[in-house]
Amino acid sequence: MLNTILFDLDGTLLPMDMDAFEKLYFGAMSAYLGDLISPKDLVNNIWASTKTMVSNLEYRTNEEVFMEDFNSRITGNIDIYKERFDKFYDTEFFKAKEAVQPNEFMRKSVDLLKAKGYELIIATNPLFPLKAIHHRIEWAGFKPSEFKYITHYEKNHYCKPQVKYYEEILSEIKRKPEECMMVGNDVQEDLIASELGIKTFLIKDCLLHRTNEEIISDYDGNYEDFYNFVETLPSIK
Repeated sequence: MLNTILFDLDGTLLPMDMDAFEKLYFGAMSAYLGDLISPKDLVNNIWASTKTMVSNLEYRTNEEVFMEDFNSRITGNIDIYKERFDKFYDTEFFKAKEAVQPNEFMRKSVDLLKAKGYELIIATNPLFPLKAIHHRIEWAGFKPSEFKYITHYEKNHYCKPQVKYYEEILSEIKRKPEECMMVGNDVQEDLIASELGIKTFLIKDCLLHRTNEEIISDYDGNYEDFYNFVETLPSIK
């Protein structure tokens, strides 16, 4: 029986203009670390190390994989970079908030799911530290405490679209695939959960689809459609 809803964050719980977000995010970070590295090298190195992190299949935290790879690309002290990255999310990350816009139907959907007794999970791609994910949850109009489990790069060992990412979540929350539904806007990263038997709902408002492959999901629609779907779910309290 369905009892757990896994939510993607960016483009799902948190509607955003991804291009604008990346521009604001990297612009703020480049300025903050400008005395350590050029903007071009910073962005190129972050993307390269993120790619390494996403492709990793070893049981190592995403943070470990990212920092090891990033360290191999810089000439400075990695500990200084770690400290500056950490402070950045406390002081400058908020500038990227301009690219996001909370959605009333997602707020109403979460409230209704909680009222009906469903367990809620943040299944965002764990490319960011927990504090950055907490900020984005709050930008979306939610509290981190509303969710039983939140993926982040200090804790999790795999990234989307690796199936191991979803296997790890199921293990951590002690749920079977048939008890869960993945709600997301990314065809490649979110719908792959179906390979484990997890039901999927594709949010189309901020749709991301990188190929010409056929889109196959159990349910799909816009934010309002998702709220209407939640209304049809039974209470499990």
